[in-house]
Amino acid sequence: MVQISLKDIKEDIQNIAEAISSALKVDVTIADGNLERVAGTGKYTDEVGLVIQPMSAFAAAIKEKREYIIEDPGKNDLCKQCMSRLSCKEFAEVCCPIELDGKAIGVIGLIALDEKQGENIKQNKSELMTFLKKMSELIAGKIKGETKSRELEREKHKIEALFDMVDKAVVATNEDGQIEKYNMKFASMFAVDTDIRGQYLKKLLNFLEESNYKGRETFFYEKSNVRGVYTIGSITYKTDLIGHMFEFIDSNAAIKNFNDMTENSYKISFNDILGNSEAIEQTRNKAGIAAKSPSTLLITGESGTGKELFARAIHNNSDRSEQPFIAVNCGAIPDNLLESELFGYEEGAFTGAKKGGRIGKFEVANKGTIFLDEVGDMSLLLQVKLLRVLQERELERIGSNKRLKLDVRVICATNKNLEDMVSHGLFRSDLFFRLNVIPIQVPALRERKGDISLLVQSMIESYNKMIGKNIKGMDKDAKELVMNYMWPGNVRELQNTIEYAVIMAGSEYITASDLPERFRGGGKEEPEIMNQSQSIERNGNLKKQSDGEEEIVSISELERKEIEKAIRKFGRYKNDKELICKALGISKATLYRKMKAYDINQNESISSQ
Repeated sequence: MVQISLKDIKEDIQNIAEAISSALKVDVTIADGNLERVAGTGKYTDEVGLVIQPMSAFAAAIKEKREYIIEDPGKNDLCKQCMSRLSCKEFAEVCCPIELDGKAIGVIGLIALDEKQGENIKQNKSELMTFLKKMSELIAGKIKGETKSRELEREKHKIEALFDMVDKAVVATNEDGQIEKYNMKFASMFAVDTDIRGQYLKKLLNFLEESNYKGRETFFYEKSNVRGVYTIGSITYKTDLIGHMFEFIDSNAAIKNFNDMTENSYKISFNDILGNSEAIEQTRNKAGIAAKSPSTLLITGESGTGKELFARAIHNNSDRSEQPFIAVNCGAIPDNLLESELFGYEEGAFTGAKKGGRIGKFEVANKGTIFLDEVGDMSLLLQVKLLRVLQERELERIGSNKRLKLDVRVICATNKNLEDMVSHGLFRSDLFFRLNVIPIQVPALRERKGDISLLVQSMIESYNKMIGKNIKGMDKDAKELVMNYMWPGNVRELQNTIEYAVIMAGSEYITASDLPERFRGGGKEEPEIMNQSQSIERNGNLKKQSDGEEEIVSISELERKEIEKAIRKFGRYKNDKELICKALGISKATLYRKMKAYDINQNESISSQ
């Protein structure tokens, strides 16, 4: 709490003392609670700052919180202990305590230094005492006012400091939209280098021209190349509108801060993609060249080959590396949600839409890169919208008729044969050609077996740190099994295998018995479903023998049979959907979509065993 004394307002106290002296024609002195003179007139002017002796009427007035009138200085009982009693030149004295919240914080004294002044005090003592009480109350009021003023000033500085510490750009206006207060984040975000108080916010930020001072909207400010969201709130006093508060969030900065905080995980470079084989070297070189281009990329390859790793390395090696990298798994999000996830929506666009709407991933990725994984799982309807965004470089949020300009580098990835899907009407040809500007094929692990030893050693070192072990490597038998295995799950499967082996290893070297069960069956067999799914990924269809003749089975028929087979195998388990999706290598959203498309009933498939 702020503590204010009479000395803190001594100029005001001196003015009051001089006013009293002028009105009453007597000398005035005012002291604080420590008996230090803070104001004085006449002979007491030169004694300001000196301390009055403690054995005096002033001291008694403060101690007892009562008024005193001394008509016979030197003879009064209060004067008996005064050191100046015998040489006192006063003719009369009146003193009144200054009280604040029940405590005496000072005293006002009137002193007559000649006979005329003395007679004046004696004849008008009642009126003078009433006057002094009023002056005492005036001074106490001054102290209260100054205390309140300083408390408000302190709170103002606290609020200003808090205002500037907020990690959002904030500005307050009056009811007419004139700027009254803004923080440093606002000045930085909108390149403000002069005092803009008093200006109209709508004139400063042109994107606010159509604002109705309500709700939540997105914005783009060309001058400082900022894109984000702003929220407007009303400031009211009782029932009166007295202003507006604007809060701006820079979406690019938010993503950049997130990427900075997770730098170890997200700052992937081409050096982090291990391997010396010709296949991986060629892919790295092609990706490095593609990184310098703004063109759309299509990364293909089997599941687990590291397509997203390449996408991140391409982004981080491009001129957009300081901008957002937004990854979206198209196969993991149901179609009815994927559209709003990618393109955003306005408030009230559909039942359940959030208040204020939502920014889509494309908007968040503006100036940066958006990575669309499993793009082959996207429905034909969404393919149309994606094509339009790629062609026109602008989008409309769901429920909006406003077109937003975009500058986004698009990288797509899939483990499917899109050309074959195009021929079967499952993927739009125009979108395929738009995506396939620079195709990059990530080799399967079985096509780069020379890299396995390097990958294994790196993974062992990584899991040693994570698990707290000191595994040095693999023995000869374990190496042979690992090298001969076909790795249908590619690098991801290798990671899981090494993690398992490091945990299970009982010595410094991983042995064959430390590997998962499937390796101890010979290491060369692939699970039936994985064999077939890999064959689909490589060839786009599957041939089977029937009476010595080759019969070509359509992809849709093959997919239907494989889904039914997986349902029959795992349908009775509690976590059936997870097992089915894992076996087939697809997401739940894709599984449900395909079951609906092929009219597959899970219960009927199980009962047909």
